[in-house]
Amino acid sequence: MHTVLVHGACHGAWCWYKLKPLLEAAGHRVTAVDLAASGVDRRSLEELRSLADYTQPLLELMASIPPHEKVVLVGHSLGGMNLGLAMDMYSDKISVAVFVAAFMPDCTNPPSYVLDQYCERTPAEEWLDTEFSSKQDLTSMFFGPKFISSKLYNLCPPEDVALANMLLRPSSLFLEDLSKKSAFSKQGFGSVERAYIVCTQDKAIPVNFQRWQIETNGVAIVKEIENADHMAMLSTPQQLCQCLLEIANNYI
Repeated sequence: MHTVLVHGACHGAWCWYKLKPLLEAAGHRVTAVDLAASGVDRRSLEELRSLADYTQPLLELMASIPPHEKVVLVGHSLGGMNLGLAMDMYSDKISVAVFVAAFMPDCTNPPSYVLDQYCERTPAEEWLDTEFSSKQDLTSMFFGPKFISSKLYNLCPPEDVALANMLLRPSSLFLEDLSKKSAFSKQGFGSVERAYIVCTQDKAIPVNFQRWQIETNGVAIVKEIENADHMAMLSTPQQLCQCLLEIANNYI
């Protein structure tokens, strides 16, 4: 089984460093992708204008997958939006799409809808020291140390908090682009089986918002990790690995 891991905003492939060897030890082939202007990708955020630009490394990977081979596509946080684009374009190459405490778009509303709902329900003060800056139809976002330690990594070891503070890069929700796009198609996105892993101690995407997405979008499999914060791959890697293995076993 080939598992493809897609990180969330401001992060990179590095955030999967605990999970990747666990999945590989269980027999999975694992690819962790650096999205554009993320991780060690050489592009800067200023070079991007759309979710498609941001998703390009994942789309190139999906295009390279041989015919008749399928992957387990795993997206964390904002990575759920990247999954949506890949699912719409390469539905025949995905056995199941797994959303880990992630934003999950639908086939009814513009892709920006789920992010708009989240922003409407999140008071400005909840962003703490996150920095936002608008320039040329792109609003950048960069998580500050307080937001990292109290909202994202609240149950993670201090070493991982330190790593995040050294490696995070500015990102964007790409709302300017997504608000102008049509909904993902039922033939593409809607045809892919979806699973959701709820992180019950998540302070960034609250559990009630995660469950609202599950109830409104329709999901084939739901798993929960009781003691996971937003960064389940770092706070509870063994439990996340087990959830992913159980989900993947349904599609072998």
